[in-house]
Amino acid sequence: MLKEIDAIKKSFEAESKQIDSIDQLTSIRDKYLSRKRGLLTQLWKEFQGIPAEQRSEVGRRLGQLKIEVEDRLERMKDELDRQQLNARITSETVDFTLPGNRRAVGHLHPVTQVRHQIEDIFCAMGYSIEDGPEIETTYYNFEALNIPEHHPARDAQDTFYVSDSLVLRTHTSPVQIRTMERQKPPLRIICPGRCYRGDNPDATHSPVFHQIEGLAVDEGITFGDFKGTLEYFLKAFFSEKTRVRFRPSYFQFTEPSAEVDISCIFCSGRGCRVCKMSGWIEVLGAGMVDPAVFAYVNYDPEKYTGFAFGVGIERLALIKYSVNNIQHFFENDLRFLEQF
Repeated sequence: MLKEIDAIKKSFEAESKQIDSIDQLTSIRDKYLSRKRGLLTQLWKEFQGIPAEQRSEVGRRLGQLKIEVEDRLERMKDELDRQQLNARITSETVDFTLPGNRRAVGHLHPVTQVRHQIEDIFCAMGYSIEDGPEIETTYYNFEALNIPEHHPARDAQDTFYVSDSLVLRTHTSPVQIRTMERQKPPLRIICPGRCYRGDNPDATHSPVFHQIEGLAVDEGITFGDFKGTLEYFLKAFFSEKTRVRFRPSYFQFTEPSAEVDISCIFCSGRGCRVCKMSGWIEVLGAGMVDPAVFAYVNYDPEKYTGFAFGVGIERLALIKYSVNNIQHFFENDLRFLEQF
């Protein structure tokens, strides 16, 4: 049996020198140390049948060989693991001089961009920004703006009612009333925000939209101040070449009232499909504040005058960016939004 031990030792030493991978090492380990068919395991089974006088020497040699095999395999495994790690480190080395992969960075929604542009223009003229609740009382949304109880604008088909006395605001004009209740003239404010009306969604209408209302109240404000302010704003927003005209109109909370048009920015007023060959595009409604509105906020109409206007942010964005459908602003299609 001692000869068999020497033969297995020589065989292991020869085969272990050829190991160059973890798979080969595993195969050699199984060949010599497997619990069922390993060569050393078989010798231990035969060890039980040898004469008693030989057991001491054979047992010592067999145990020593097993320790040598296990120790040699363990050291070789450590060396192979180290080689694999070094190879991986070499192959995965990062070249810090190469340009990085930039992540796509988000940006402001086009409606938000337009809102900020409008705010910047009016803030530069000395206006402040005011805000108010989107769920508004009928008093602030209608009555205090000179819209009586049975006016068609208060119909349920046009207005989203939360209760008999609460609505989703149909414009941001209630913010003007709330501000005038808190502050005394002189007053120059703009009121941006989200509004709600019972409009069927189409290319130019949405039940949810954004609006900016403006208000200026002081002693001696005239229609000339009103025209000059809006002309300055529209030229600053579109271009200095933009022409502005005012057409008589009617709104419940202004008197006199006007619709404001700009020369078509697409055809420079010559006439095209966008302006329906008229050369003009309607952009907002405005007028001098009706004295009846001042009565609700305890302003003296004999002392103070003012003007107010309201403009849809999406409408200005449609015109400025040549967008043909307002629904694009609400669909969150990145192919559309990434253009701005």
